Amino acid sequence: KMAAGEAAGRYRSTMSKSKDPSGLLISVIRTLSTSDDVEDRETEKGRLEEAYEKCDRDLDELIVQHYTELTTAIRTYQSITERITNSRNKIKQVKENLLSCKMLLHCKRDELRKLWIEGIEHKHVLNLLDEIENIKQVPQKLEQCMASKHYLNATDMLVSAVDSLEGPLLQVEGLSDLRLELHSKKMNMHLVLIDELHRHLYIKSTNRVGQRNKEKGRISSLVKDASSVPLMDVTNLSTPRKFLETSQFSTPGSSSMRETSLLEIKEDMELDPEENSAVFMGILIKGLAKLKKIPETVKAIQDRLEQELKQIVKRSTTQVADNGYQRGENISQENQPR
Repeated sequence: KMAAGEAAGRYRSTMSKSKDPSGLLISVIRTLSTSDDVEDRETEKGRLEEAYEKCDRDLDELIVQHYTELTTAIRTYQSITERITNSRNKIKQVKENLLSCKMLLHCKRDELRKLWIEGIEHKHVLNLLDEIENIKQVPQKLEQCMASKHYLNATDMLVSAVDSLEGPLLQVEGLSDLRLELHSKKMNMHLVLIDELHRHLYIKSTNRVGQRNKEKGRISSLVKDASSVPLMDVTNLSTPRKFLETSQFSTPGSSSMRETSLLEIKEDMELDPEENSAVFMGILIKGLAKLKKIPETVKAIQDRLEQELKQIVKRSTTQVADNGYQRGENISQENQPR
């Protein structure tokens, strides 16, 4: 009962704070002032006191019945009120801290901008140092690529290194020797590519002619009637034009040079670059295009065209003569009495 009484007291105090007591008093005064004499007023007063006592008793009974719920509600309400108060205090503190930070940042704005600019400069310097370290390894990697005849990768590496040395790294004095070396290699790189292109155009593409000629010579030496075997069947031999049109020497599954775009040609570092002559010549042309030496290449092909064709005729004549001489030796040996 004592706990219930205390809860009732807290509840009444809470209700009295939440409602306006002056409004209730004015309502009672207005009710009593409507009576005409003292007896009516006393009667109305007694009735109001009785109703107030009855309401008070009912309230006490309800509080006793719902004491647990009421206590929980009051504690929850107090906890929520405390949290709201703490949150308001924290928000107020945060606002004050933000204002203080804003003032401090405004005061140190120039210093922060300076530090930010220095950070960007240091990052740029680190990138330049990494690029310098990679460029220092270019001569060694370039030599390896040239030795393995991966010319497209070597061309890309050389062009990129020279562009960097003549661009962002132009003011680096310690790279002057390397700059001259790589620039000299770039100036002479197209000569190597042109020689390789001529070798595949005029020599490698005609090697199979000589190979088939030798095979026919060996076949003819096994046949007794040598006159029935022709020296050379030129109708089925592969020429550079047929080579480009039908891609006879290409590997199975590869497309011809006419069907393959130059931009689609890529170099595989794990395969033999000369395995497919058509693709290899496309790689050479792509490398010459990256070096911007296509006009020089066309001029070199035109200048060396007559000489190379004469060399083809000379090699073919020598092969035909050797083949005929070998067949003559075989025939003479077959005609010996023994």
